[in-house]
Amino acid sequence: MEEVSFEKLWRLLRKNGMNKTDLYTKVGLSTNAIAKMGKGQDVRLNVLVKICKYFDCKFDDIVEIL
Repeated sequence: MEEVSFEKLWRLLRKNGMNKTDLYTKVGLSTNAIAKMGKGQDVRLNVLVKICKYFDCKFDDIVEIL
C-alpha cells in the first residue's frame, strides 16, 4: 500500500498564515478528514478537490506519494 504525505499542505497553510482549524472553517472540511490527513491516512477525493479549489492549486501541490 502506498503511503501519502500531506506535508506540502501543512507548508501551504503556514505560508498563508493558516492552521488546521482555519482549514476546517474556511474550506469546509470535517474534523475527521483533517485528522486523517494529519496521520497520513486516505481521505476522499472531494476533500482534496475542496482544498485545491480554495488555494487554486493542483493535487501535487498538497499531497505527495512516498
